Amino acid sequence: MKYLVCFFVSVLAGLAMSQNAAAQTVVLDWNPSVSANVAGYNVYYGTNSGNYIYEVDAGDATSVTLSNLICGATYYFAATAYDTNGDESPFSAEVSFIEPGAFCISAPDPTTGAPSLTFPVVPGHWYEVQATSDLQNWTSIWETDVETNNVWTEFDDADAANYSQRFYRLVTH
Repeated sequence: MKYLVCFFVSVLAGLAMSQNAAAQTVVLDWNPSVSANVAGYNVYYGTNSGNYIYEVDAGDATSVTLSNLICGATYYFAATAYDTNGDESPFSAEVSFIEPGAFCISAPDPTTGAPSLTFPVVPGHWYEVQATSDLQNWTSIWETDVETNNVWTEFDDADAANYSQRFYRLVTH
């Protein structure tokens, strides 16, 4: 199984992920191993690097959909291959993913009065922050470029001090 482990690690390092923000779901895809004795794959994940509390047997499939992920949480994934005897390879290289959906607003900065809005973004999308003081008339106050990485991004609303109350919403495009 040593040949399989080396190949499988290099394949999973290029793991592709897609997501649906509303469903808190991630789809993991990988290329099949070229080793003839591979019977299937296990995918492990959790919210702490190297500590995988969940395991999914993908069988001989090269894709698995994981649901019910927590918005804003960072998940860490690794996989193993197993043979017909149940012998399992060591973990692949780890990859991480921030599940979108969380929108955090910090208290205003004491010197500028600007609250900081923080949220996770995913590749291939751009984001628009809208604000209102009456919950009826929304105005776009900031936009991102099309994102290339799955990271947290931050926007400071320097104009917030001009309002007695201000509400925010995040629009994903």
